[in-house]
Amino acid sequence: MGAEREGGARRRPVRAVAYAACGAVLLAGCASMPDSGDLRDVDSTPRQDTQVRVFAMPPKEDAAPGEIMQGFLEALTSDDPNYDTARKYLTAKAARQWTPERSATVLANGPSIESLRQAVGREDPDSLTYVLAGNRVGTVDAQQAYAPAGGPYSGKVHLTRDRKSGQWRIDTLPEGVVMGKSDFQRNYTSVNKYYFASDTVVGASGQPVAVADPVFLRTRVDPMTQLVRSLINGPTSWLRPVVRSTFPTGTALKKGVSGLTPDDQNRLTVPLNAKPAAIGAAQCTQMAAQLMFTLRNLTPTLESVELQGADGSRLCDLSERRAEEIAWHGATKHPEYLYLLDGKHRLVRMPAAGDSSSAVQVPGALGEGPKDLRSVAVSRDEHSAAGVSGDGKALYVTSMASGGSLGDPVVTSQGPTEDDRLTTPSWDARGDLWVADRDPRRARLYMAEQGAGQPVEVRVPELSGRIKDVRVAADGVRIALVVDNGGKQSLLIGRVELDEKSGKRPQVSVLELRSAAPDLEEVTAVAWAGDSRLVVVGSEQGGVKQMRYVQVDGSTPNGPAPAALTGVTTIAASEDERVPLVAYSKDDGIVRLPSGAQWQKVVKDGSAPAYPG
Repeated sequence: MGAEREGGARRRPVRAVAYAACGAVLLAGCASMPDSGDLRDVDSTPRQDTQVRVFAMPPKEDAAPGEIMQGFLEALTSDDPNYDTARKYLTAKAARQWTPERSATVLANGPSIESLRQAVGREDPDSLTYVLAGNRVGTVDAQQAYAPAGGPYSGKVHLTRDRKSGQWRIDTLPEGVVMGKSDFQRNYTSVNKYYFASDTVVGASGQPVAVADPVFLRTRVDPMTQLVRSLINGPTSWLRPVVRSTFPTGTALKKGVSGLTPDDQNRLTVPLNAKPAAIGAAQCTQMAAQLMFTLRNLTPTLESVELQGADGSRLCDLSERRAEEIAWHGATKHPEYLYLLDGKHRLVRMPAAGDSSSAVQVPGALGEGPKDLRSVAVSRDEHSAAGVSGDGKALYVTSMASGGSLGDPVVTSQGPTEDDRLTTPSWDARGDLWVADRDPRRARLYMAEQGAGQPVEVRVPELSGRIKDVRVAADGVRIALVVDNGGKQSLLIGRVELDEKSGKRPQVSVLELRSAAPDLEEVTAVAWAGDSRLVVVGSEQGGVKQMRYVQVDGSTPNGPAPAALTGVTTIAASEDERVPLVAYSKDDGIVRLPSGAQWQKVVKDGSAPAYPG
C-alpha cells in the first residue's frame, strides 16, 4: 500500500493513522490512491507498531472507478469496527447484503486489480468490472478459524454509476474481505479459546482437561468482547467432536454489552443473558474457568472473573489460582525435571528450572537396569517412564521407583532397520502412551491405555504415507504426526476420537488430518511448545534446515523463531512456554535455550532429551 503511482503522481491521504498511546491523529495514509481513474496494485502495508491504529477515509465526491476500488480495499484493512466506511463505497443494497465477517482471504501480497474489458460494441458507460487477483496463503472462516490455502485467487467486483448522482459505487463483490499477508498480521491476532476434553479427566478428583481452540480476532476492535462471544458460541467445527463447553445452549452476553475490560484490580465482570440463571455452582465455576484460561491470552494479569445474570446478580466468581484447581491445564504444569540418556544410554534427569548441567540417574529399571535405550518418554505426572531399546525393536514401560523391574515389552517391531522400527513414545495427561511402528511392511500407530496391557491399534483412515514421528498433545485429543509420503516429510495434526463401548476395548481413531507447516517438506523433529504451538525442525523445498514455531492451524505465530542451531536431531519443549527449549545437536550434544539468551551447552555426552509428555 506504500507504492507510488506510475508517472509520479502526487500522493494524497486515503486513511488516517491514530496512535492509541498518545491519541495523535495523522492525516498521512499508509498508501496513495490515484487522482484519476487508472489503477495500481494494492500492496500490503508493512508491519507497524501494534499501537498504530488505521482508519479508513470515505470516497470523495465524483471519485473515479479506480479510486473507488482502491479506497474500498484500503478500508478493508482499517480498524473500523463494523466496516462502516468500507460500506460507503458500496451501493445501498450491496452495503446491506455484504457480510465481511463471513470470511477473510489472505494473499501473499496485496490484491492486484485488473479491469475486465467488455466485448467491443457492448460497453456500458455506467458499468465496469474489475478482477482482484493474487496467490492465496490462508483463509479465516465465519467461526474465526484459520486454514492454510494455496493456489490463485480471483474475485470479481462490479461498479455501477448512479444516473441521478453520477457517483460510482460497488454493487457486486466477493463474500468477506481480502487482504495481503502483512495487513492480515497487523489486523488480526491468534488467540486460544478453551474447552474441556469430552471423555478425559485426570487426577483423583477427576479434573476436566482444558483444550486450546485457536481463532483469529481483529486486534483493535474490542478484542476481549469478541473473544468472550466467540468462546460462548462454542468450539470450531474441527475440534467440536472431541470437546464440550459448559456454557448452556443459548447463553450469550447480555444485550448491549461491549467494551469488556478488567477493572483496576484486574477483575473482569461478564454480564450474561437469562439462559444460565438456573445452573449450579459447579457448572458456573467451570464456565468461569473456561473464561479465565481464554482471557489470559489477552490480559496475562487478569486475577479473577465474575459471571453475572441478566438481572445483575452474581452467578459465581473465580480466581486465577482456583481456576487451576478446577481444570487440568497443560500450560500451567511446570515440569520438575528434564530427562535424557547419558553416555551409557541410561535414563538420567536434571532440574528443569535453573542452569544446572549435573544429571543424576533416574530410579527404576530404565535408569538402573542393563538395557541400552534409544529414546525415552516420561509420563506427565513424572511417575512412569517409557523407553525404546537401542535397536529400536522394543518399547518398555516401568515406574520410576527404585528396584522396579523392566518386564516384557509393551510393543515390538520387526522392521528391517533401526530407522524402520519404533518411534520415540509420547504420553498424554490421561496416562495413555502413544508410539508408531515404522515397519514398511506394516506401519502402524499404537495407543496403550495407562501405558500397560495390550496396545490398541489406532485407525488413521486419511493417512497417506508412513508415520515417522508422533507427539500427542497433553489434552489427548490432538496429535502431531510427521508423515513420510514419497520422500516428503510433512507435519500433520489429527483429532483423536475414542469410541469406548462397555465391556470392550476402545476403538481409537485419528481423523481430519491437516497440515501445520504447509511450506515445509522435510520435517525432521517436532515438539509441543505451547497449548496450540509446536517447535519444528525442517526445510522448505531447496532450502536449508531451520528451527521455527508453527501453530496447529497452520498459521505462523508472531514473534521470532528460536536462534539457529546446526545438526539438530531431537527437540524437547513443554506446553509451559516458560520452560527453555532443549535440543540434541550432533555438533554440541545436549543444549538449552533460555529466554532471551543464546544456546548453551548442557551435556556433551548425552542424547534424546525429553520433558514429561
